[in-house]
Amino acid sequence: MASGGWVMEKRSTIKNDLFTDKEDSDSSLASGSLSIIVLGASGDLAKKKTFPALFNLYRQGFLPPSEVHIFGYARSKMTDDELKDRIRGYLSPSKNATPEVSKDVSNFLDLVKYVSGSYDSDEGFQLLDKEIYKYEYEMNRQEGMSRRLFYLALPPSVYPSVCRMIKLNCMNKSDNGGWTRIVVEKPFGKDLESAEQLSSQIGELFNESQIYRIDHYLGKELVQNMLVMRFANRFFLPLWNRDNIDNVQIVFREDFGTEGRGGYFDQYGIIRDIIQNHLLQVLCLVAMEKPVSLTPEYIRDEKVKVLQAVNPIKDEEVVLGQYEGYKDDPMVPQTSNTPTFATVILRIHNERWEGVPFILKAGKALNSRKAEIRVQFKDVPGDIFKCKKQGRNEFVMRLQPSEAIYMKLTVKQPGLEMSTVQSELDLSYKQRYQGVVIPEAYERLILDTIRGDQQHFVRRDELKAAWEIFTPLLHRIDRGSLKSLPYKAGTRGPAEADALLEKAGYTQTHGYIWVPPSL
Repeated sequence: MASGGWVMEKRSTIKNDLFTDKEDSDSSLASGSLSIIVLGASGDLAKKKTFPALFNLYRQGFLPPSEVHIFGYARSKMTDDELKDRIRGYLSPSKNATPEVSKDVSNFLDLVKYVSGSYDSDEGFQLLDKEIYKYEYEMNRQEGMSRRLFYLALPPSVYPSVCRMIKLNCMNKSDNGGWTRIVVEKPFGKDLESAEQLSSQIGELFNESQIYRIDHYLGKELVQNMLVMRFANRFFLPLWNRDNIDNVQIVFREDFGTEGRGGYFDQYGIIRDIIQNHLLQVLCLVAMEKPVSLTPEYIRDEKVKVLQAVNPIKDEEVVLGQYEGYKDDPMVPQTSNTPTFATVILRIHNERWEGVPFILKAGKALNSRKAEIRVQFKDVPGDIFKCKKQGRNEFVMRLQPSEAIYMKLTVKQPGLEMSTVQSELDLSYKQRYQGVVIPEAYERLILDTIRGDQQHFVRRDELKAAWEIFTPLLHRIDRGSLKSLPYKAGTRGPAEADALLEKAGYTQTHGYIWVPPSL
């Protein structure tokens, strides 16, 4: 870590930063039009996530109609109006469709145009470029000053061909302060080799500064709060290490199964789908050292250092599960060993975290739905109040649902007796920030892309380091060396997973359950 202390960059307000980029000259910041191109516009991801995020940014004034136009591109043959009809119902629930919202929906859809074409031929992308240029010309923008954002709401198998078509046919015509950026969705490969191949194919066409590998967990409000909680609060600094923390859990639980997506899910499994990316990114934020500044590259450098310090995963510190009924999906082979549940213990070999287990746990068809970070502290030495059995201190960040940050403490129970009880210091967002709408992750990350802020996106060396951790384990699972244990849907998962947690040192609190406060 560099000397000189903590440095924070001065930043202007979010709206003023909308069209800024570190690579742009000051004279051109507000003069370029913005074209947002959603490739795969007819698919589920686009209509359920991408277009609603764009609409919400539009409603908040971040996509002014005088500067922005939105293009949908896909293979499906349809008109502009047909695309608008497809996405209209996802922009605002009908129960919230006040006259004002309905007008905003209509005005937003006026910015949307559809172009049909294939993903691997010049003709469609040349037509797309023609339509984009027509809009830029109508806006009276100087050639090359426009900004083009391509959002690939597509399967990774077509990324190389689509990126090639963009490079050949749809780039800015000159370097005059404008930019071209691409956003790619996970999964970024299936193992180290395929991820590196994909990175190389895209990297031959675009610079790293143009590539935004999106992991929507990094856009979640509570995940983004982790660095603030750790480094802006004095009392956490001396506690956040192996001397005080016994174990860390990062948990993702869903109370439903694959629901018709079994064929797709069976190609990846819960580790590739959730743990190797979402949960591992969260682990980096929990475990990283303090960066010298909030510059994206400093933050991502520290995350890479964490990943490179992770020891190889031991088979005895892994429990896999598959819920009963998973193979009822006709697209899932009866011989499938694909895990729908996994608990994996990672150990970080550095001075801060040596000996502290990081427990990553994810599963489908469980008995609850939640995602949280749970930091459990060590026992208090000299248990003079005889309260050890009540549970340890914990710091918990609940990512979803009911976003909250709370600390579990032992306090005196009210009354005449000197008895103790577990309670909490609780920051529940719905109660504390009433009337404040927490942005969806996709809104924040698309806005970051427009602003040229890559802090919450995955850099190529991060991606490589993450796959280096999990590829050996995944290959052992693929070969059948590690078996998925059956568990009943609606339960906690395999009992062996709870035994592994206990072996790792996690102490379950008995008789205490945190309940989100009602408004």
